[in-house]
Amino acid sequence: MLIIICAMIPSSIILPQEDLSLSIVSLNSNWQIQGLLLSSILCGPQIGTICAVSYLLIGLFYLPVFHGGGSVGYILTPEFGYLLGFIPAAWICGFLSKRNSKANLINYSSYAILSLCSIHIIGIIYLILFKISGKSMHNLFDLILRNTLMTFPNQLLLCISIIPLSLLLKRILIVK
Repeated sequence: MLIIICAMIPSSIILPQEDLSLSIVSLNSNWQIQGLLLSSILCGPQIGTICAVSYLLIGLFYLPVFHGGGSVGYILTPEFGYLLGFIPAAWICGFLSKRNSKANLINYSSYAILSLCSIHIIGIIYLILFKISGKSMHNLFDLILRNTLMTFPNQLLLCISIIPLSLLLKRILIVK
């Protein structure tokens, strides 16, 4: 449920201007990956993986909860490989956070970054297979540029931003 709620929240950053006012800049992303990583850190690898699989099933068969919509036809889009990467990313993040007893910003940030990298590696593999199968008329480099290189910095920033929240929630909820 956390992933679905986070998928509906657009991300933005507040930047100060020269005249001391603030402007809001959209990051063209949502919080679905961060919701996945937060649930994996708090609940562990099994529940995190179940959350990822449930999110995929809900998006494919019930509700259009993905960033670009949903339904079974979403499998034939280049973005679906990144959603498939949610499953190993949830397991990796949950496994590493449960295995290591030192809950600190550096460890959890490295787990989040590693999980985000696994999402993008699987997404790139899917893009390559997508291109080889002839499903896309776009250049492979353009697909990787649009789906990985342009989105990765924003997602990285958002992943690191959830780490203090996860540490706080672990202490409040007394999660081991």
